[in-house]
Amino acid sequence: MASGSKAVIYAALAGNALISITKFAASAFTGSSAMLTEAIHSMVDTGNQVLLLWGLKKAKQPPDDDFPFGYGKEVYFWSFVVAILIFALGAGISCYEGIKHLLAAIQDPSHVEFKDPTVNYIVLGFAVLFEGSALFFAWKEFRKHKGDMGYFEAIRRGKDPTMFLVLFEDSAAMLGLLVAFVAVTLTHLLKNPYIDGSASIIIGLGSVDIRKLATEAK
Repeated sequence: MASGSKAVIYAALAGNALISITKFAASAFTGSSAMLTEAIHSMVDTGNQVLLLWGLKKAKQPPDDDFPFGYGKEVYFWSFVVAILIFALGAGISCYEGIKHLLAAIQDPSHVEFKDPTVNYIVLGFAVLFEGSALFFAWKEFRKHKGDMGYFEAIRRGKDPTMFLVLFEDSAAMLGLLVAFVAVTLTHLLKNPYIDGSASIIIGLGSVDIRKLATEAK
């Protein structure tokens, strides 16, 4: 299963690294808080995949005097670190950006700019393509290894937390993209500065739920 897990992680790493750059560029151009939140999520997810790969590498170390039973538990430790980072960085920064955007709009709504959202739509489209491909690959590997078990049973009885984390991350990313798309569209159509900031908070709170699922799975 380790080879399958690595392939899933590499696919997610490539997708997140590619799209995080374009999201940051789009947020800088349009000033969208929701797009900035999505960029931060992709950046955090990219770092998370690096940590998961490191955990898989450490778990393969042979036993020694300090750890006579081997380093197999390393993968669980680094998976837990990733879950904490999803919460602390992904959710925390997202909520902070959303609240800051809302406060700025409340204090002086006349200075809020509504730029052409075309760039955001293009970036979100590519993001759906990359994230969707990574999610499909992770889901395919998960179904391959779950065997005859049900989905919830496979999550609870599975011995590879890295695959679950990637699957949960990619699912959260797709939901976040949907929220961002709705927020960008409604902000542009209604000229309402509060929608964009609220979307950032919703995306952040969604990360908290994913972090909880990821930790409880193990």
